Amino acid sequence: MSGSSAIGLGAVPATRWAELAEQAARAGRDPAAALRLAAEAAGDVPLPGGGATLDRWSALATLAGVDVSVARTWEPHLDALAILAEAGRFDLATAGSTWGVYAAEGAGQRLRAERTGQGWRLRGTKPWCSLAEEVTHALVTAWVDEEQRGLFAVPMRDPAVRGTDGPWSPHGLGNIRSAPVEYDGAAAEPVGEPSWYLRRDGFAWGGIGVAAVWYGAAVGLMRRLQEQAASRRLDQVGELHLGRADVALSCAGAVLADSATAIDAGRANGDAGALLALRVRHAVHEAAEAVLREADHAMGPAPLAHEEAYADRVADLRLYLRQHHAERDAAALGRVVAAARPW
Repeated sequence: MSGSSAIGLGAVPATRWAELAEQAARAGRDPAAALRLAAEAAGDVPLPGGGATLDRWSALATLAGVDVSVARTWEPHLDALAILAEAGRFDLATAGSTWGVYAAEGAGQRLRAERTGQGWRLRGTKPWCSLAEEVTHALVTAWVDEEQRGLFAVPMRDPAVRGTDGPWSPHGLGNIRSAPVEYDGAAAEPVGEPSWYLRRDGFAWGGIGVAAVWYGAAVGLMRRLQEQAASRRLDQVGELHLGRADVALSCAGAVLADSATAIDAGRANGDAGALLALRVRHAVHEAAEAVLREADHAMGPAPLAHEEAYADRVADLRLYLRQHHAERDAAALGRVVAAARPW
């Protein structure tokens, strides 16, 4: 695999991540192998806000450019390390540990944290716990009272932690099982004060990191479009599809690069960071959906029917994009803009 498999944003040389791209390709769609790679190599990826955030976005995009499922494995691990660093609890990230971040809520389900004489314990069910049976640890939100959630570090090999089969039969990311987990008095170490997880600056930055994965996945589609253009002469409609996809990706890359500059300059803290994350995620989401559409229209059914890796990429990206709430997130952005009047 050549260095061209790496993805650089802005002034970041793509070749810096060529070795990471090769390692990700060797991991394939095996989440255990991807997690082992994350435990070994995640230290090479800079933390956000330290002056090299664009490198972080490029690393995430590179992983997704190789295989979306590898990036989906790495992203929460990297996010957990950033959260622990932000909380001043990086001591919890022991050598060889692999991490998930479980913060989703489900109707009728409340995971509760109880303070006991032996420390904090978690009881209840947490939905959408990705790779719970693969990771060694997780950062988990749980209700400490009726109004506040705390964040807790939990060893996932604790006998009081039980994964479930859950309903998981997706056409995309089928190897990244996300199912409920039951906690029956599992030991938990608090990370930050109650409600800190959502208030911290890094919450918005982590959301932009997910958008960097979407971007890298869409670049993979664009590469397939370019291969088609190189293999046969395009008519004007084919050129139109390629041009539209190029503009969409160029715009997405620009907003991601701008977000990294803002984060490193201290201009993406508090409310400004929340606004930035809403903007960037929506812009990259729209670009990725545009590339999906252009690729479908340009190439027709053949790659989807005959190329397993391409069909996996399309299905993986479509499911991952649903972390974005589409029109609801656009409306949320509109509310913030109406109140803040940033223009």
